[in-house]
Amino acid sequence: MDEPNDGQTTNDARRVRYAVVGLGHIAQVAVLPAFKHASGNCELSALVSSDPKKLKKLARKHGVSRTTGYEGYDELLQSGQIDAVCIALPNHLHCEYSVRAAEAGVHVLCEKPMAVTEDECQKMIAAAESSDVRLMIAYRLHFEEASATCIRQSSTPISIGRS
Repeated sequence: MDEPNDGQTTNDARRVRYAVVGLGHIAQVAVLPAFKHASGNCELSALVSSDPKKLKKLARKHGVSRTTGYEGYDELLQSGQIDAVCIALPNHLHCEYSVRAAEAGVHVLCEKPMAVTEDECQKMIAAAESSDVRLMIAYRLHFEEASATCIRQSSTPISIGRS
């Protein structure tokens, strides 16, 4: 078996090798198609699902040779064949699968919401920090005008009362 990933992948050295974990609706309509547009800096390397038919169909469609069920997730994380995971699981599983990846030295891109409780979010952050990996949340509206306005306004001190 290959050595575990050291978490030091750079775009200069090679492309980031991702595994998509969970192959439900969001993975099929957003995550997997997005890899076709990001082929210059990343590579879809593995798929993880409990549905063997879905694994076979989507692996063929997206040209992925490595697939596994959830029981093989930890082995995949330790294989040295992936640098990052994209967690596209039901919300209540985000924390568990993100922490397991981080503890294995694998970077995490997690679909929103980050987790279902603040405590779970803190566990995810702590695991990423202690393993020196990136923890990213897939939120696509950062630069929408309404979001940008809120960010700008929240950076401005607010006075309460009249002077």
